[in-house]
Amino acid sequence: MNGIKIRGTGRGLPGRLVTNRDLENIVDTSDDWIVSRTGIRTRRYCAPGETLSGLAASAARRALEDAGVSPAEIGACIVATLSADTLVPAAACLLQRELDLPPDIPCFDLNAACTGFLFALHTMECLLNASPRKFGLVVGAENLSRLINWEDRGTCILFGDGAGAAVVECREGWPSISAVTGCHGNDALLRVPGAGTGERSLISMEGTRVFKFAVEAVPWCMDQVLKKSGRTAAEVDFFVFHQANARIIDLAVRKYRIPPEKYYKNIAEYGNTSAASIPLVLSELREQGRIGPGSRVLAVGFGGGLTWGGCLIEFA
Repeated sequence: MNGIKIRGTGRGLPGRLVTNRDLENIVDTSDDWIVSRTGIRTRRYCAPGETLSGLAASAARRALEDAGVSPAEIGACIVATLSADTLVPAAACLLQRELDLPPDIPCFDLNAACTGFLFALHTMECLLNASPRKFGLVVGAENLSRLINWEDRGTCILFGDGAGAAVVECREGWPSISAVTGCHGNDALLRVPGAGTGERSLISMEGTRVFKFAVEAVPWCMDQVLKKSGRTAAEVDFFVFHQANARIIDLAVRKYRIPPEKYYKNIAEYGNTSAASIPLVLSELREQGRIGPGSRVLAVGFGGGLTWGGCLIEFA
């Protein structure tokens, strides 16, 4: 199977900035408490009139421009999200209309929670191998602020809104992204009830147990991706982690002795944006010139499901 590489990235952010001090006026918490446990200082919320579809379109346009690829060249579109504006139509279908993507391509949403962007990259690699068009659009987008349970002081401070996008290209002879994905079916540790269940569709999470799952899943995924790709950690140019908790990232960094110039944290600014987390990091790093053509990036995520995933992807 031919592999994919990232051709361009982009991001879309809502206009409302919410600080820890702002949350002190809503729930029983403090800036010191939030920062010491999570590393989060601010997050973005959608303001009235802003939508997930709008964030996704903004990120996608920037990624297409960065890649130098026209909408007509796109062979598939996947939006990774758990918080789309509508169950039907899918956010990807609305994005197809907004960007005037070809009508004869698959466009669909994928829900693997915070691991969704990595699941979508793996799926896109498979789709483009069977498509006459060799560019794909992968978006991670969330509007989690409308799913927050403000009665749960332990989780309401964690989440933010945003979108990140990547345009990928598939070519003969390119290496596979060596994706590793998996799931433990669990509806207790992290869940959002669906419509008509009689429960409020709000985020429910057992933070301590999810933290324990994450600190085990992240290094396992890293080991498996390196093994599958035949690479060593020293051959990786940059490590990108799902931005759920600064302490989880710090533990992985210490275990693998990753130098500061080879990893990045933006959780302090955005909080946990679920499926948007990893593409937001990729977009910022590319804009800063810290990754670019030829860069080899190992990305790892974990989330509700419980899901986990990792891949080693290069920039074209």
